[in-house]
Amino acid sequence: MAISQRLVDPYREIGVPTSYSWQESYQAAVLETDWTKMQERVQTAESEIHQRRLVLSQDHGGTDEERAALVNAMSGLRVLRMNVASWLERQNLGGIQPTNLRSQISENR
Repeated sequence: MAISQRLVDPYREIGVPTSYSWQESYQAAVLETDWTKMQERVQTAESEIHQRRLVLSQDHGGTDEERAALVNAMSGLRVLRMNVASWLERQNLGGIQPTNLRSQISENR
């Protein structure tokens, strides 16, 4: 399976139905084509994934498949965050500085 397909649908590889609460925001980030909106979509998806991971850690619920899908999704978002940082550097846009974005990437690892 191509890496791009794993980014769009991290559940396909492990055969899990795509019905997780955080899935919609993740797919919105991965499928976003407008670079000016991508950073916000990535942040939203990361936030929802972090919230879900917190719930799973507190009640020990969920499945191994969902936990694997969460890890795969975070890896995909890390790639997107790096791509956004590179795009911002090329565009020299205002707002968040690419160096700050890179430090956020490191923190999320």
